[in-house]
Amino acid sequence: MNNLFRKFLNIYLDAWRSSSIDGMRNIISKDYKAREISYGNIIDFGFEESINGWEQGFSFAKENNAEWELNEIAIIPLRTDETLVILSATMILQGKSIDSAHLFFQTFKKEESNSWKLIRSYIEAGISLDNIRHIQLT
Repeated sequence: MNNLFRKFLNIYLDAWRSSSIDGMRNIISKDYKAREISYGNIIDFGFEESINGWEQGFSFAKENNAEWELNEIAIIPLRTDETLVILSATMILQGKSIDSAHLFFQTFKKEESNSWKLIRSYIEAGISLDNIRHIQLT
């Protein structure tokens, strides 16, 4: 993995862990496209809806003194300027993980300025933590 991408990914994960909406706003492309599957419902959305969703999630985390538990499952270079990262995310409330997580397939693209941006996501929401903990890529 490219060292510059690793540094960028650490900044992205730190913004998430610290519930920094400004950090996320700087990382997500204005052309961002996403699809979330939540309890069988398909939701397609873009940049503005994404920022609204992050604001809600971050507000909940801060109000409930929650911590984000983020796990890297895979980092897959797609092209020289695109990398797919597979992550699971859940929250820890009052010292205990909630019983479900989201699985994120996120594609980042290097811009002409050599900065990375999140351009696409596919999200499976509400997966049992037991199922997430047993993920093995083959």
